[in-house]
Amino acid sequence: SLDHTTIPPMADGALFPVANALAIGAYQQAVNEAQTLMGLSETEATERDALMYRAYIAMGSPKVVLDEVTDGAPMALQAVKLLARYVNSNGAESDAILATITEWLADPAWSTNPTVLLMAATIYAREGNYNEALKCSHVGTTLDLMAMSVQMFLQLDRVDFAEKQLRAMSQLDDDATLTQLATAWVNVRLGGNKIQEAYYVYSELGEKFSWTARLYAGCAACQMHMGRFEEAERDLLEALSKDAKDSDALANLIACAMHLGKPTARHVTQLTSVDPNHPALLRMKSLEDSFARASAASVA
Repeated sequence: SLDHTTIPPMADGALFPVANALAIGAYQQAVNEAQTLMGLSETEATERDALMYRAYIAMGSPKVVLDEVTDGAPMALQAVKLLARYVNSNGAESDAILATITEWLADPAWSTNPTVLLMAATIYAREGNYNEALKCSHVGTTLDLMAMSVQMFLQLDRVDFAEKQLRAMSQLDDDATLTQLATAWVNVRLGGNKIQEAYYVYSELGEKFSWTARLYAGCAACQMHMGRFEEAERDLLEALSKDAKDSDALANLIACAMHLGKPTARHVTQLTSVDPNHPALLRMKSLEDSFARASAASVA
């Protein structure tokens, strides 16, 4: 039997258009590409469906996955369904979902499946448990899992380990879109001249494939680091024209507006309706509370 842990999902082949669209954030395109792929082996069909359902979740349609994936589906699809359940319940079912992950990871049949590991890592990351996420992603040898490890190392401020993981990705497939994206993430964190290089990565992917909210937001983040807030604002507005509910783009637009001395209220309202628990909003609330306490103390 095939060892699925050694098959990079981004490899050239029938699934490339689906995996690539998902990587750059072209979620509807990923779904469309998946629906045109026929005549696949059973393994490829499962991989195609896993990619397609991940795109549905990313588009904010987890209910499609919950409705279509049955209890008898392959384990990769069960894993994507668990993420859909997590997203759909807004964290209300976290304890039950985390218990399921613990159960799966204790079973060798499940704990060696790359999609199971990736979905477990994704859920742990959303819970803010980056160390547990890393335990899942770091054992994998697919580009998806390696890219997740890069993100988790960056969250933990271990840029050195992120660079090491990136080198492993480059050795596996230097030209892969996920490797390019991971290079950009690391370069932004390294700062200096590397930020311009990261900007070129996002731009080249947009020109080569298609511009998405994710790629525009990446460009904007680079522009902000370089102090080019007007250019960043333009990129973020482009991002929102592609996806009006992109919470990170909205959060960065608030930061840009503050730097440019523009009103932020509308953007804050939009972000609150899209993602009320976004870290940017929580930080703003914390600052407001601190200011209120300080004001009260000074009056007293």
